[in-house]
Amino acid sequence: MGRNIDRRVPRLEDVATHAGVSHQTVSRVVNNHPNVRAATRERVEAAIAELGYRRNTAARSLVTRRSQTIGVLGTELGQYGPANTLLGVQQAAREAGYFVSIAALKDSGPDSIADAVRHFTDQGADGIIVIVPHEGTLQTLEELNLAVPVAVVGTSGGGRFSGAMVDQKLGARLAVAHLISNGHRRICHIAGPQGWIDAAARSAGWREEMAAAGLADDLLMQGDWSAGSGYGVGRVLAEKRIATAVFVGNDQMALGLLRAFGEAGIRVPQDVSVVGFDDQPEAAYLMPPLTTVRQDFEELGRRSMEVMRAQIEDGTASSTTAVEPRLIVRASAARLK
Repeated sequence: MGRNIDRRVPRLEDVATHAGVSHQTVSRVVNNHPNVRAATRERVEAAIAELGYRRNTAARSLVTRRSQTIGVLGTELGQYGPANTLLGVQQAAREAGYFVSIAALKDSGPDSIADAVRHFTDQGADGIIVIVPHEGTLQTLEELNLAVPVAVVGTSGGGRFSGAMVDQKLGARLAVAHLISNGHRRICHIAGPQGWIDAAARSAGWREEMAAAGLADDLLMQGDWSAGSGYGVGRVLAEKRIATAVFVGNDQMALGLLRAFGEAGIRVPQDVSVVGFDDQPEAAYLMPPLTTVRQDFEELGRRSMEVMRAQIEDGTASSTTAVEPRLIVRASAARLK
């Protein structure tokens, strides 16, 4: 007869024995506690992998009275920024040991938001992370007066909520400063749609950097984030020839702008310099490769989970933390001749 195989599900105590550490140390590793030495963490993680240990979240929730579930509420997820913000938040939540329940709304109306929040509370979510492209979303959340912690991603929250954001205004100023340093004085800005928090912040950054250089901010054009809107504005700019450089509110609109300029025989950057925003994966492969502003969505997600965990686990609310953007210099912007 063959040997009897121990098919018992490995427990946390088994991991501790196998790794030669305490039960508490294994618990700290499993819960991503920062106060664990790297060598100890590696030894515990190796034991977890070898034994096939899986955390019993059901039993844990009975003890902690937490579901280890985070609700993530997002709107406009078809756009690059919100979609990648969601991915960053989702990854950070999972790495922190939380399950993620996602509500992707087609609109940001009060009823839709209230229904999604009710769904999360029915699930027993420990907290709710909200990806906020519109100011109205914040107003609705404030009116709901939620009993669970809330963290907002993408805005300072106006002091009403804690959260994490990319410093959109700084990113815009970096883009415009790069163009000014290359001798440009007539710099047009193609803004995102009205009502979007990011669009307003980027426009404000453009205005501030222009004002700091003593330049007029009278070349503002309106887009809607789409390549089509960038193409439409590009045709107008190609006809009027009123700018030597364009700061575009996102890379998709910059794509349309480049197409319009190409059709009109306007060379980039020889005739007009262009800088985008977001650093989408395709930006490096446009013709010419696009100078743009990069947002670190992975870091944004990690910071938002730090804020959320502080509220859930320690009962403390911190101020909103800002992630700094970075200018990625490529070939679409050059010195004015």
